[in-house]
Amino acid sequence: MNPDDKSLFLDAMEDVQSLKRCADIHWQPSRNTRTRQTLNTEQLDNFLTLGFLELLPLAEPLAFQQEGVQQGVIDKLRSGKYSRQASINLLRQPVEQCRQMLFSFIRQAERDGLRNLVIVHGKGREEQSHPNVVRSYLARWLTEFDSVQAFCVALPHHGGSGACYVALRKSDEARLDNRERHAKRSR
Repeated sequence: MNPDDKSLFLDAMEDVQSLKRCADIHWQPSRNTRTRQTLNTEQLDNFLTLGFLELLPLAEPLAFQQEGVQQGVIDKLRSGKYSRQASINLLRQPVEQCRQMLFSFIRQAERDGLRNLVIVHGKGREEQSHPNVVRSYLARWLTEFDSVQAFCVALPHHGGSGACYVALRKSDEARLDNRERHAKRSR
């Protein structure tokens, strides 16, 4: 601080008195007590639709198969012969939260190179029940992912009609690894 600034400061502070008793001090709570919400940037890319939905009948099982997927793969998926690498439970969750959870779950599975998933969605006893709404949305949402090759109803010990097996497309790294492994065998 130069001498001119110091003298200006002392002149401005001339009538200020120091606090003698700390018991007289009462701090006011801060006015902005809201917790700061972090923005989940992954959800900004969430393309799963929520609009009009035609509910699936309870008797109709969840099933989907992309073109080009071999029937043997579907048969193994239906019989539960693929090891379960990850699972998510969507029971008793609001539809919007199920949408966000499913999007994050599938994206994380893609990043981790997982191929076989189980999704527990629940089953309702009535056409208009909440579990059947989630189940119907799930059937739509899973087809919107490019990485989902197929899905079908799970076996009873994995949740039965209240769950489904999902097969994801092989990652580029896994494809390359597989190609190299088979190339070594053929030499």
